[in-house]
Amino acid sequence: MKVAIIGTRGYPYVYGGFETFVKELSERLVKKGVDVHIYCQRDLFDKKPVMINGIHLHYIPTIQTKSLNQIVHSFLSILHATFSSVDVILVVNLAAGPMGWIPKITGKKTIINVDGLEWLRPKWKGLGALYFRFAAKLATKLYDLIITDAEAMRDVYLEEFKKDSLVIAYGAPAFKKADSSLLSRFNILPDDYYLIVGRLIPDNNADLIIKAYLESNSQKKLVVVGDVPYKDVYAESLKKNAGHRVNFIGYVRDNEELMALYQNCFTYIHGHKFGGTNPAMLKAMSNNCSILALNTKFNKEMLRNGELGLFFDEDTKSLNYAFNILESKPELVQKLKKEVASGLTDKYNWDAVTTAYQLAMNNITNKTRA
Repeated sequence: MKVAIIGTRGYPYVYGGFETFVKELSERLVKKGVDVHIYCQRDLFDKKPVMINGIHLHYIPTIQTKSLNQIVHSFLSILHATFSSVDVILVVNLAAGPMGWIPKITGKKTIINVDGLEWLRPKWKGLGALYFRFAAKLATKLYDLIITDAEAMRDVYLEEFKKDSLVIAYGAPAFKKADSSLLSRFNILPDDYYLIVGRLIPDNNADLIIKAYLESNSQKKLVVVGDVPYKDVYAESLKKNAGHRVNFIGYVRDNEELMALYQNCFTYIHGHKFGGTNPAMLKAMSNNCSILALNTKFNKEMLRNGELGLFFDEDTKSLNYAFNILESKPELVQKLKKEVASGLTDKYNWDAVTTAYQLAMNNITNKTRA
């Protein structure tokens, strides 16, 4: 079995959820005897080895602008893979939805992981939103298999596009106790802060959470991990107006420091709105966090409809009520921390996720040979 993976920045480059997914999946597939080829954005790599950890790497150019970056890179990568010797092309970016016809030229089988509701994200206004909805619709017609990462996302595709999909979630990292003394670098103490982890973009609701926090009587700090890798009015406005009670610490590249931040927070606040199974939430669950999450069907699925966490509606009043509940009931916070990891069933296990992808690849290629 030979598989090409297309749609991320590359390997072993890790920037966000999809890069982590590709890293975890591809390394496990190689150990299972699969010949893996990953397509990388050429400009992001100073050194360009042709193979790392048994994974073949292909460096493809693109245009470094937000609107065209993934579209151009995906198109050139799919074109290259179409005329290669791979059996399956796995695409992990909805921007490539309309390109599913290309591999049919040479009879390649195709899979696409459609991720979240890209056409609803505030960053894709106007033509961008129209393109991503068009891309989602075409993906359901052009690819041999659609993969969604949550049952709630499967329901969306059934309702919106009348197309069923195979649900395969993402894996959670294994728990490893982190040194709490690492918090000293950020001038914070264990159990004395709320934590937000994610890009500073509107659909993650950092503005709403910060506004509610500043209006509250909370005695805790608010720590924000994450940023955006470009100049951005929204992100700059958040930092400018938040004041000294909110600690923006930017990207945390050291994994042990990040795990220490998760493990020692009073409560992790998850404001992500349009995704399915979210990697930041999985990290919070695996690190035994008390979780306060935006009330979406995706977050409810991960937290068993409130059994493993609390929810807030998209307004400051709801958040302030949640802050009061959490800070007045420390026993509830401890209960949530103790029970949250029980939600990490095989559905969120990287080995099980890899087995499911391998089985899906085998099934569609066997249909070709039959």
